[in-house]
Amino acid sequence: MCLAIPAEVIEVLDEDVALMEIGGARKQVNISLVDDVSTGDYLLVHAGFAIEKVDEGEARKTMELLEELARLDEVP
Repeated sequence: MCLAIPAEVIEVLDEDVALMEIGGARKQVNISLVDDVSTGDYLLVHAGFAIEKVDEGEARKTMELLEELARLDEVP
């Protein structure tokens, strides 16, 4: 199963790469598939590539659900 996750653009480094925050970690992501990327945008990221812009509210909801799922693994 493949999963694209939402991430926030922290800094656009050049026309093809942005520094993004993903689950509390910062990663460089290829943004060449998405037009007009700016700091503060939320993008869906899959396998190191941003594939689509997403609404901030929807991105935050998705991140909260993913965090909740991760916590389920912590329950004995």
